[in-house]
Amino acid sequence: MEYSKTDRVLYIIEDSGNSNNLYVLDEKAQLRHTIEVSNAKNEDWEDLTSDEAGNLYIGDFGNNNKEREKFSIYKVPNPANAENSVVAERISFTLPKEMKSEDFESFFLYNGKFYIFSKEDKKGTMISVENRIDEQVAKKIGDFNLKGKNDKITSADISEDGSTVVLLNHEKLWKLTDFKGEDFFGGTIEKIEFEHNSQKEGIAIITENEVLITDEQTDGEGGNLYSFKL
Repeated sequence: MEYSKTDRVLYIIEDSGNSNNLYVLDEKAQLRHTIEVSNAKNEDWEDLTSDEAGNLYIGDFGNNNKEREKFSIYKVPNPANAENSVVAERISFTLPKEMKSEDFESFFLYNGKFYIFSKEDKKGTMISVENRIDEQVAKKIGDFNLKGKNDKITSADISEDGSTVVLLNHEKLWKLTDFKGEDFFGGTIEKIEFEHNSQKEGIAIITENEVLITDEQTDGEGGNLYSFKL
């Protein structure tokens, strides 16, 4: 999920094997519009982020079986002006030779780079990819350990001023502050637990103290939009 403050809408995607569509929702989660990304395949879409110019980026880097060698980020030019379909540009990347294949589900854009987090229960890995349209080898920034149980990260976002990062999990989130540069785990890490566990897969910072969260529908439960105070 990604929130557009300018247009006051939510952009939503589906997971692997589903349509290559962007769904535009209002703030009450009512569907306004559907936009097909006509030249993109939903191999395993996982997260959304955006830039100051209003472009939207789709992270196609899910890798549950950890056999994938090539990953993609689709740049959707200003979807607020799109009608029924749009043509995206593609950033392709591979992992450094020293890295084994990982499952990634979360990212955000900061200072011209995408920061992408692996979905691991204990030690995770953070990589970066430049925001330019070409084929790249990702850079490994480092490993991190959130020092708990069930710590797989499913979505991420960064505040507009770059001072706060939020990382989402099925049953909690982490608020990262007081970091310097791209050392996001070098500052203050606050763990905030929810009152229930569901398949939460999308998070977006709305204000300094509020986020919106989505969960997937599983066995008749979920499929909701939540507001959460930090």
